[in-house]
Amino acid sequence: MGNDRSGTGAETASGPGYALLLAAGPAGKQRLMDAAAALPQLAAVPPAALLGTPGGASVVQLVDPADPQTVLTHLRTAAAHPGPVLVHLAGQLTLDAKQRLPHLALARTTPRTARYTALPWHWLAAELGRRAPGSTVVIADLVADETVWPALRAAGPSGLAAGLTLYGTVAPAQPKRGGPPKRGVPPKRGMATPDYSRAFAGLLRGAAERPPLALLHQRAALEAGLGSGPELLLDGAAPGEPYAVPGAIPGPEAAGWAGQTGPAGQTGPAGPAGAAGPVAVTPPRMPPGPPETFLPADSRPAPPSLRPPQPTHAPLPSPPGRAPVADPLAATHAAIFEAANAGRHSEAASMAAAWEQEAFRTAGPRSAEAIHWLEVRADLSRIAGDPARACELWLAVAEARLGNGEPVGHPEVEGAVDRAHHQWQFVADRARAGALAPPLMELRSRVPGRKPGALEAVRRRAELLRAPASTR
Repeated sequence: MGNDRSGTGAETASGPGYALLLAAGPAGKQRLMDAAAALPQLAAVPPAALLGTPGGASVVQLVDPADPQTVLTHLRTAAAHPGPVLVHLAGQLTLDAKQRLPHLALARTTPRTARYTALPWHWLAAELGRRAPGSTVVIADLVADETVWPALRAAGPSGLAAGLTLYGTVAPAQPKRGGPPKRGVPPKRGMATPDYSRAFAGLLRGAAERPPLALLHQRAALEAGLGSGPELLLDGAAPGEPYAVPGAIPGPEAAGWAGQTGPAGQTGPAGPAGAAGPVAVTPPRMPPGPPETFLPADSRPAPPSLRPPQPTHAPLPSPPGRAPVADPLAATHAAIFEAANAGRHSEAASMAAAWEQEAFRTAGPRSAEAIHWLEVRADLSRIAGDPARACELWLAVAEARLGNGEPVGHPEVEGAVDRAHHQWQFVADRARAGALAPPLMELRSRVPGRKPGALEAVRRRAELLRAPASTR
């Protein structure tokens, strides 16, 4: 989570960076994840690679803190840093018994004392939300206990990312294992391991330059075997308020998450949390037919097809009182792009992200359905005027298709790389454009496209971006 709205991470800011690596969890049987196991590999990543800052970075590790005020002090130190900031969280989430708000469990946290011994999530959002956009990123590798998982599952990724951007994963606690428990002895629970953090660190150690965070997140999730289970993947999409589900009545847990006051009296972004799944996020009054805005602003490259792939799972039933339609996603596309055209970009991105999560759960992260919604999100970024994010997502589309075995000359592969290249040309920020240049050049070397000189054009601009900016 962070206010990195471009998706490229802290490399959008200059100067030395600051990284806070936090691993926390209750002592004893209440611990659900071996959070500290995430730190050795992260600590082995060169600070400059961890932050994407050539000027280096300071790295602070905080293992099993017991006092939320101690963690708050470290967060305020990070928030006050003038350069890029990365905060990595490994641990478990719980709800406090009174206000029913999500907290990061610390060493002394118990179900009854979470309100006083755990770190309120909205404190984290309030401290980091004051920083300049593009200067902060938070990576989360979390487990949610039984008190918080139902509400988090209902709210979706935006339930934790209100006003900020969040990369990582949140998984439900592992079920209790073993045969019938002995009298008076509760069954034991399996301990989760920070597989996402390990994959994330491994990719950074093996990369010559840090790739954009959207690509890094996608590759880490795949290497960790995530996406096909019940876990939520937090991919930096739709920073801002959670999408308000029309007609839905959120439970007390989800309703109380938005608009909470931070430790210094700040009030975070408000917004009701909705139910999960594509049926819940479908807005009313959906006009028929595909949205015209899916066409690109110019004649090249050609737009991706709005026709969704044939699903590998049974289609969802129509909502009560609504007649079935031949293509149930046509109306959904129309509603999403209608919101985007009206300037409600966060709402449109939230709807698309919810459908993408459903595709991940039902068909898998490499499925045609998941790739389709990645394409939709890329075009939404274009409409929102964020060419850097659009470029990242089209690069991810191309990588996913190539990973599925599609040939380099396939029109969908060429189209994805062409669109990434086209959007990259509109990225005005030198740092952001420079960070996107290496993965684009690597893809262009494999997928040169049908227009001569495309790879050379990327190389020429990349050289210009590496040169010192001219001053007058």
